[in-house]
Amino acid sequence: MQRRDFIKQLLKRTGIGAGILTAGTAGLVGYYQPRKDRYGDRGAEDSTNLPEKLTTPKKAVVVGGGLGGISAALELARRNFEVTLVEASSSLGGKLTGWNIDALGETFPVEHGFHGFFDQYYNLNEMFASAGVGADVFTPSPGYPVLFNGKALEVFGQTPKLFPFNILSVVEQSRTLDIASFLKEYQGLWPVIEMFRYRYDRTFQEYDGMDFMTYCRRGEVLPAFVDTVLHPFADATMNRMEVLSAAEAMRYFHFYFMGSPEGLSFRITKQDCMTALIDPLERKLTAMGVTVLKGRKVSKLALRGGRVSAVQLEGAAMAGPVQVATLPKGEVPAAGWHEFVSGDGVPLLVARSGGAWIAYDARCTHMGCPVRPEGETGGFLCPCHAGRFDGEGRPVSGPPGSPLAVLTVREEGELLVFKRGGGASSPGLAAGAGTLPCDYCVVASNVSGSRELFKASGLGNASFDRQISSLGEADPYAVWRVWLDRPLSSAKFPFYTVSGYTYTDSISLYSSFQEPFAGWARKTGGCVAELHAYAIAPEQVRPEQEIRDTMLRELHDMFPESRGATIRHELFMMQSNFSRWAPGDHASRPGVETPFENLYLAGDWVGTEAPVFLMEAAAFTGRMAANGIASRESLRQTALPIVPMQGIFA
Repeated sequence: MQRRDFIKQLLKRTGIGAGILTAGTAGLVGYYQPRKDRYGDRGAEDSTNLPEKLTTPKKAVVVGGGLGGISAALELARRNFEVTLVEASSSLGGKLTGWNIDALGETFPVEHGFHGFFDQYYNLNEMFASAGVGADVFTPSPGYPVLFNGKALEVFGQTPKLFPFNILSVVEQSRTLDIASFLKEYQGLWPVIEMFRYRYDRTFQEYDGMDFMTYCRRGEVLPAFVDTVLHPFADATMNRMEVLSAAEAMRYFHFYFMGSPEGLSFRITKQDCMTALIDPLERKLTAMGVTVLKGRKVSKLALRGGRVSAVQLEGAAMAGPVQVATLPKGEVPAAGWHEFVSGDGVPLLVARSGGAWIAYDARCTHMGCPVRPEGETGGFLCPCHAGRFDGEGRPVSGPPGSPLAVLTVREEGELLVFKRGGGASSPGLAAGAGTLPCDYCVVASNVSGSRELFKASGLGNASFDRQISSLGEADPYAVWRVWLDRPLSSAKFPFYTVSGYTYTDSISLYSSFQEPFAGWARKTGGCVAELHAYAIAPEQVRPEQEIRDTMLRELHDMFPESRGATIRHELFMMQSNFSRWAPGDHASRPGVETPFENLYLAGDWVGTEAPVFLMEAAAFTGRMAANGIASRESLRQTALPIVPMQGIFA
């Protein structure tokens, strides 16, 4: 097929019309281009004459100190609300949070895993800038390389920002694909062109019921294009193609590439994310008068007259013990721990000890992940962040800073498990002040935290309860960071997407771009690498050691010089806290506004028609929640920057 015939077919299929063909390629380039847009322009224009700030402050409580919660708190504080931000972890940041570990005689910062910050993260980047985070904090990525199992390395560099040269440049840069074969298989291109026709309502109506792999196979997309481009990039949603909604995948590609004016440009931080990004944001919150409560978990929301009247903190002083679970004592083994979950979804541990019973709340005091017994030490392990506790629940290594909560057990035919009464008040609050009254509440916790909170709160709206309970997490992911005694001399990039291996989906060479790892590498001649498995299929979930051994073999295959390397230190984490984007999920996903007039939601899991994803979705919905509250108070709205609402062929 000749290129001009292909362009003619493309124009016909997409409905652009013959006029542009007559004008030639210049017409196509000049008119059909992604352009930065604004969400909520009409509301912002209509509210121009309204005040920006409250005259008399009102109380707002934000639950969750991730990017969504920080975003909402900053916007509300700017509008003169009296904001309290409550975070269950000992530090803010959500998936950007970090902590220090002692290794090899030094202290190193670690975090959940590598993060890239794309230029189209408009709201997130504005939030960073508001906290004084400048361009000097970041370094541009030199390219987007993809390492394949059994195929040559593909390097996608800075792509042109003009259509159709952006997508053609991806093909042109590829060693596997070529323009001739790409255009020759034009029938399989129509599903790709359909992705340029992204339009929220139509796309989700037509494609949310199928997974993205089925979409590609049904449309006969060129297999080489799927393997080389779509599959590696889609995996970065943290959802496997086989269980990722085709509509969500189309929104994802629209946001990151096909509808973005920014191309594939992204930046990485020169220091760990806590130092570079989260600490400045926390300082900004404090400077704006926000009360930040860290290490405090919200146990329930109090409702009065259809409104959230107060937020109750877990651990507030109680008149007496509160029962949390009932357990037939026959289920507890004679030796070892029995792991189970309370009716409110709280993981618990119960064991016999002589003639007595011992019980712990099995939520790690770092970020609430479930801990498990560790037979070789007699203590407990949090596999999410490699936190360890001794047999009495006291933290001994990793990020946890406080012991596991001890529970009381009574034997009355069955085992009755209680929270202890007389708990201490929250740090930073007056004695006995375990309840935070509020005029507005924003819940910006992650999926599991939000499910648990709303279940415990019993707000009484069946439709809303079903929406919350239908939320899910993606398959678990693993992060394995290793300190090696020698460099990976064949690695020419700081970050690689990886395709075709059992576990490894990306590898980051921290010692090539981030301190203090670069300094350690210069001093020792070694390197620090992190292997990341984005989403592990259920049939591939194995014991930790087996996953590590497999990832090590994959590292040897990718960089043969690593075969002779010694691992001087390692950190392995396995978590399940990324939002799920399965077929059919979208229809029941709750939005920013709720049935309760003063309750709002924020986070990457919250439903919105705007084309945003991952970190940008969290920052965007936080600002949306603040806009909703401002509207109720007759304050000025803020139009939010976004990539175009729809694809260039929509």
